[in-house]
Amino acid sequence: MVRIQDVIRGRDLYSVQVNQSVADVTRHMADLRVGAILVLENDKLRGLFSERDLMTRVVVERRNPESTPVSSVMSTNLATVDESSTLDEALDCMNQHNCRHLPVLCNGRVTGFLSMRDLMRFELDRKTEELQHLHTYLAGSA
Repeated sequence: MVRIQDVIRGRDLYSVQVNQSVADVTRHMADLRVGAILVLENDKLRGLFSERDLMTRVVVERRNPESTPVSSVMSTNLATVDESSTLDEALDCMNQHNCRHLPVLCNGRVTGFLSMRDLMRFELDRKTEELQHLHTYLAGSA
């Protein structure tokens, strides 16, 4: 059974600090080519900032990204998943909370960040490998 820790193993954990400006955070996200990022304060999870937050809470409200702290526009009501959870449990959590990103925790500490795309890619890679093994097996049986 595949666990979340298998999906995030070896990946970098990207985050920003609560006191950073929206402009700094979005530049950092653009450099990393990510659509969402964790917001921490002294290594503690405080929120998540996404492209949707940027559009609905900054652009639409005409806030100045240079002077707006990310802490005032980030999402704070977050669903999280334990790194020992299964992929199905993570997908269920995303569906229940209608979200596409999940901070991953171990003993209350952030250890990773998971997106719906990560789960789909991992599952697709796994299915592709299974299919290749089946083709090899069937070709050897013929």
